[in-house]
Amino acid sequence: MRALTWQGTKTVSVEEVPDPTIVDPTDAIVRITSTAICGSDLHLYELFGPFLDAGDVLGHEPMGVVVEVGSAVRNLAVGDRVVIPFTIACGDCFFCRRGLQSQCETTQVREQGSGAALYGFTKLYGQVPGGQAEFLRVRLADANSVKVGRELPDDAYLFLSDILPTAWQGVQYANVEPGGTLAVMGLGPVGQLAARIGVHLGHRVIAVEPEAERRAMAERHGVETLDLDDDSITRILDATEGRGADGVVDAVGMEAHGNPGTSFVHKILELAPDPIAKKVMETAGIDRLAALHASIDAVRRGGTVSISGVYAGEADVMPMKTMFDKQLSLRMGQCNVRRWVDDLLPLVERSDDPLGVQDLTTHRVPLEQAPEFYDTFREKRDGCIKVVLEP
Repeated sequence: MRALTWQGTKTVSVEEVPDPTIVDPTDAIVRITSTAICGSDLHLYELFGPFLDAGDVLGHEPMGVVVEVGSAVRNLAVGDRVVIPFTIACGDCFFCRRGLQSQCETTQVREQGSGAALYGFTKLYGQVPGGQAEFLRVRLADANSVKVGRELPDDAYLFLSDILPTAWQGVQYANVEPGGTLAVMGLGPVGQLAARIGVHLGHRVIAVEPEAERRAMAERHGVETLDLDDDSITRILDATEGRGADGVVDAVGMEAHGNPGTSFVHKILELAPDPIAKKVMETAGIDRLAALHASIDAVRRGGTVSISGVYAGEADVMPMKTMFDKQLSLRMGQCNVRRWVDDLLPLVERSDDPLGVQDLTTHRVPLEQAPEFYDTFREKRDGCIKVVLEP
């Protein structure tokens, strides 16, 4: 089959790789019809080379049609249309029963001290072949497939694989009461959906984003937007009687603008031998923290900062005095996709598309163009906000 593979820092290519097969009786094979490029894929593209091998198949936002099932699969049949959550979970362990599928005890990557295995990621999360490919082997298929209808296009359902539940969890963790103010840092795909979810739930939503096209997209869905500048936090405070937002979603993470020193470290890591780069990434503070620090400044006293953006440093500097003085709560973590699917599936199937999931994809291209569009997405060229690939 054809699949998008990592070949080196900022180098990916579509190659011929072996077709997946049933290995365990709980497996299923899915023919992929749509698969998206995620902001997290850019972390692999740029920074996580020390934890990847040339030829690793990327991608963790797929959907498609079941073409084969293992002998122990009970809830799926050949021909079912399914979305595949990016977290691989058993559905029945201590954590899964508590809605913490991203911490699944059955698939935890214990040798790396990490939570549940993920599709298309690094050795830190199991190095499981991903879904930017023609076919995908779905592990523990009964617990890791979401059956969907046939009437709506793929774009209605595809984002249930990751970014829609990630955004929903981010807003839930922000703990804003109806009628309260939610701030969203960053209007990439997760930020776009988090902002729309906030509006849907009855919040006033103020989002900060430097790209005009992304602000315009959010404004179509009732979001107030601010350009990223030195006055962004002041304007959020002014809009909330000087208090700050009740909750803030950091939908940016380690790719925040600013901090040239950390950017320099990223460039050094690209050139360092893998053992050295691994050690630095496992022990040092390597994240750009501008978005997180801005979130802490923008939230009111007693409020909550919810972190949906990915951070990777182990020694990042945090403003503990401010956080303690403001009596803040922080919530964060990989998304527990299956926990939120029952809430979200009825919304994506509504005819009025209240979360605007069909107004997010800006580029839909063949899988063969994936290398070009990794770069387009990274550079935000051509108004690129969300890329969907068709194998």
